[in-house]
Amino acid sequence: MSHLTSAKNFLLPKLRQILNFFARQGLAIAGNMLYGLLCVRLLPVPEYAKFAVLFGFMGTLTILLDAATMSTLAPLVGEEIGNLPLIADYIASARQIALRMFLVVGPAAGICFLFLVRKQHWGAVTNSEMVIVLLIIAWFARVSSSYGSVLLLRRDRNQYYRAQIIGSLGSLSLLIILALCHALTIYAAIGLNMLQIIFIAVSYFRRARQLLGIKGQPNPKFEKAIIRLAMPNIPGTIFYAIQGQVTLLLITLFGHSSSSIADVGALNRLGQIFSIFVQMNPILVEPFFARLPVHRLKKAYLAAIAITVALLACFSAAAFRFPEIFLWILGPHYSQLRVEVGLVILATSINFLAGFLFIIHTSRRFVFWWSNLLNILIILLVQAGFLWKSDLSTVQNVLKMTIGTALSSLLVNSATGAYGFWRGPRKVD
Repeated sequence: MSHLTSAKNFLLPKLRQILNFFARQGLAIAGNMLYGLLCVRLLPVPEYAKFAVLFGFMGTLTILLDAATMSTLAPLVGEEIGNLPLIADYIASARQIALRMFLVVGPAAGICFLFLVRKQHWGAVTNSEMVIVLLIIAWFARVSSSYGSVLLLRRDRNQYYRAQIIGSLGSLSLLIILALCHALTIYAAIGLNMLQIIFIAVSYFRRARQLLGIKGQPNPKFEKAIIRLAMPNIPGTIFYAIQGQVTLLLITLFGHSSSSIADVGALNRLGQIFSIFVQMNPILVEPFFARLPVHRLKKAYLAAIAITVALLACFSAAAFRFPEIFLWILGPHYSQLRVEVGLVILATSINFLAGFLFIIHTSRRFVFWWSNLLNILIILLVQAGFLWKSDLSTVQNVLKMTIGTALSSLLVNSATGAYGFWRGPRKVD
């Protein structure tokens, strides 16, 4: 009976945290995922190709614009979360850095985008319109990231989640209405997504101003501190920002038709099924393992890996054995992608497992310079090998390359865990 009570006391708080996460963050993620899948099903293949390239490139650009300020507010403010003028000045300083970054990176990104889509023959007007939308969305996404951090720092999570839920479900509802009225076009799909991002950014901006009650002023000393803190992570951030969309970028660059781009974009939507669980890692998994006593760590670590591997293996096997389930989600335009469905689910599963290990290792300070450098080096070697030996104009070969890079990352993360248990966590002052 005592064991049952102990298990109950251990599991119930964890279950409440998981349910709370799914009820709030999960609702917004589900709305966005459903929005994307409806666009896959309802837009013609050539039109969805434009949608996929635009928002795939936007994801990379957003991360690049945040590279110089990412995750700097909380550690710089530290315990002075009640010092509102200090927070306001840091935000103003970060905004100044971001503006300079945008003036440099924005035009360069526009040129890169035009180079990327040059073989698609979409026309100069369409390409120019996409660049304008890209820059607008990227700017407001950066505003959302910056001012959203104020809400998290001030522990105003209700408003933080509320804006995301309203934006997600609002854009989804309008998309469904347009589809029912047979008025859905590529312009409407992109416009609704853009309005959602602007709405969240404006909501965070207004709420942050209310919480702070003061307008900050840029401070050169604070700008220097922000850059100094962010600098060690910038190379890795740039690398992984590009890696996150590498399949779509390669098929756009080497592919011979818009249908190949649409195929990869649609398959990437299936990978987003894991997004809600990816979000759980830093919110639930990392704090759990960070607090775990040393004598319980290895047993919990091995159990968590075993359960995760078993679930991912079943999911991947189902994708290869019953691809019809996933193809039904994508719609009739993509019914031919039977093998590709299994490949993309397998690649996503391996990447998820590697990220799961990374989060646990970070929580226990199994963080070493060699592991990050080795991971980047092996991934680049694998990709160079595929570029040399494979025809990356086909969707299958691009997905096989993704599996190769995912296995490389998993191998390095596994070695990092073994080294961490052998040598112990990294020493910090």
